[in-house]
Order: sequence, then C-alpha cells, then structure tokens
Amino acid sequence: MKTKSLKKDKVNVITLGCSKNLVDSEVLSGQLKANDIEVVHESSRLDHNIVIINTCGFIDRAKEESVNSILEQVEMKKRGKIDKVYVTGCLSERYKQSLEAEIPEVDAYFGTMELAQILKKFGADYKTELIGERFLSTPAHYAYLKISEGCNRTCSFCAIPLMRGNHVSIPIEQLVAEAESLVRKGVKEIMLIAQELTYYGLDIYKKRELPRLLHALADIRGLEWIRLHYAYPSKFPLQIIEVMKERENICNYLDMPLQHASDRMLSAMRRQINRAEICELIGSIRSLIPGICLRTTLIAGFPGETEEDLEETKTFLREHRFDRVGIFTYSHEEGTAAYGLEDDIAPEVKDRRARELMQVQQEISYEKNAEKIGKQFRVMIDKKEAGHYLGRTEFDSVEVDNEVIIAANEPLAIGDFVQVRITGAYDYDLEGELIC
Repeated sequence: MKTKSLKKDKVNVITLGCSKNLVDSEVLSGQLKANDIEVVHESSRLDHNIVIINTCGFIDRAKEESVNSILEQVEMKKRGKIDKVYVTGCLSERYKQSLEAEIPEVDAYFGTMELAQILKKFGADYKTELIGERFLSTPAHYAYLKISEGCNRTCSFCAIPLMRGNHVSIPIEQLVAEAESLVRKGVKEIMLIAQELTYYGLDIYKKRELPRLLHALADIRGLEWIRLHYAYPSKFPLQIIEVMKERENICNYLDMPLQHASDRMLSAMRRQINRAEICELIGSIRSLIPGICLRTTLIAGFPGETEEDLEETKTFLREHRFDRVGIFTYSHEEGTAAYGLEDDIAPEVKDRRARELMQVQQEISYEKNAEKIGKQFRVMIDKKEAGHYLGRTEFDSVEVDNEVIIAANEPLAIGDFVQVRITGAYDYDLEGELIC
C-alpha cells in the first residue's frame, strides 16, 4: 500500500500524562524545528507521516492509555497512513523490553533521557544553544517551567524515581533565561513544575533555593503570574510562603499533595510526615497568607486502608477545607516498596472510597465558591466558548481548577486581564460579569 514516504517528513508529537511530559514534548519539538523538520502537536489533520508518542507510565490507567495510543498509531502505520512510529517517555523507559517484544511494529523505543538519540533518527543534531528553548503547545499566554527532573523521595506507592531517576535541579540562571524567553513570546503566566519543588537546589547549591529562584523569576518584567505546583509537605520551607507574600506576581496558590490523613497510611506510604505535622504546616501557611488557595491530592485504597482511615480523611477534609482536591485510586506498581504489600482492596471499593471523599470536597468547594459571590477578582482570559469567555483567577490553575464564565458585550483579548464581579457559583466553576 502506498505511503506518504515521498513527502517531506512532518512529525506529529502526541503527549500523554502530566505537564512535565508536555514540557519534554515542547523541547523535542523545538529541537526538531531547529533542524528544519516540520512538527505539529497532537494534530488531527493526518497530514503528517511520522508520529512520536510521549507516554506516561505512572499508574495503571495512564499505562493503558499509552498502550492504546501506541496500538492506534501502529494500526495507522499498517494501513499506510503514516510511515514511522516512535515511542518515548515514562512507559518506554520503564517497560522498553516488554514493549519491544509485544509491539514490535514500533520503529524505535526511547527512554526519558534519550532526546539526542531520537534526533539521530531524523539525521538531526542536538543543539546545545537551544537549551531552554521550546516550541510551545500551550496557548501563548501561559506555559509550564520545569525546574528539576527526578525525585529523591522514597514514597512507597510511587514509581517516578524508577522512570525519572534522582533529583537534578536546573540552575537558576538557565531557568531565568528560559522564563525571559517565554515572556518575550507573550507568556504572562508560568507554572513551576517538578516531581518535587521544595527539594530544588539541594543537589547543586547544597541548600534549598526555591525562595531565591522565586525572587529571580519575580524580577522578570512582564511576568504577571508565577504559580507553584507539586510541593512536598515534609520539611516544607516556609520561606517559600514568605516570598509569595512579599512578591505581588507570585500567585497565592500552592499545590501540595498530601496523599492521606491517617497516620497509619502516611507511615505505610513513607511520606515522612504525620497528621499533626501536616495540620501544623497548614496552620502556619494560612497564618502567613490567610487567603491562600491550597490544593492537594489524596489516594484512596492504599493496601491495608480501613474504613476508619477513610473516615479520618473525611474529617481532615472538613477540618481544613482545602480549596481544591484531586482524588486518585491506588495503583499497584511493580518496583515500588508498596508492591510487596497485598493489594487487598477491591477496585470497586477503591472507587467507592474515592467518590465518598470527592463528595465531601464537592460540598466544601461549592461553599467556598459561594463565598466569592459579589466579590471582585482579577481574571486572566483563557479562551472563548459558546459565546462566553472563560478565565481564571490567581487561585485557579489551568485545567484542574475553577473557570470563571464571563458574559461580555465587548470583545476580550485572550491572555488579557480583566476585572470581574462574581455573580454565580457552582461546585467547580464561577460566573461573573465584566467590570468596565
């Protein structure tokens, strides 16, 4: 069957998983473009002849999605719609030999740190002068900034160190240069991401230097919002919150995954912190910035979890009233410390416990949103859908948090900031009117 091989190569990069994977795809795309190779991101036009799938291997559902995506593209190759399929990312790093045996139709598999080897498949060179340069796949007004790679933590449920290795910080000067480049391209908001933000600097500066990095980034002219994702609670440096309070363009927002509230489960998960210490930390953070938005994630159904552990977590949620909560069901991952435990909770029980936790949070979320009615907020306009503009306050991150639905009689520019009065509240969204 005739293929597209006579045409000039055009690469479609498909990204699965987290925002850290998205940044990796953007770096890869930037290198390809610098080598005069046409590249698109998650294109549906089917005018490309090569596909690179950047996979996720974090939990069962993510692995299943990645495998299904590989199989879909292999089928496209069999039908002559594309010429080559390459696979990279966490799933490929973790299960390369198995994937090569089970899906041999893929032209090559690469690990998470093999960008140069991918480029060689295209006869391209890795350009060191492009460090920090990316081909953005996000809207022009916001971007992610990955400040480190890997993780030194030993959480018993987590396979990230198996796929990403130990923590490696990116130097402050390099991150500032990357952020400045993003701002020159029109980016107004950057979201700091890492496997673990608070560990930043310990490897290269021999001390925690996230506060110093934040000051350096906050000095960048034109950078309106800086947002923090994925901060580990154990030994949390409160200097981060002091910098947040001091610098106006650092959002009063913190994403701090806690994973559980039962001391039994926290110990089994090897989280290096107990419930009393978590409560003290939350109190300290809120005493420094009373209006801060706290987001967390929790795991339901870890081995040995009881109904009493679940009730403890529900009580914890009602007590601390987080602004945002994400709930995941436990995934039994090979190579982790928890894999030696019996995965003794049935999937339907895990799902039921996750729903119960989410129901508790849903009520809290609605109550917190209702408190905003009548108040005025600075809102960034993200997009327009069905005749309404959708935006976010400084208390909302992209995709995972509230959107503000704005009815406006005048055109608004995507990426601009406007003043909005909140007129309605839902469980996870707000309605507002433009203040002229």
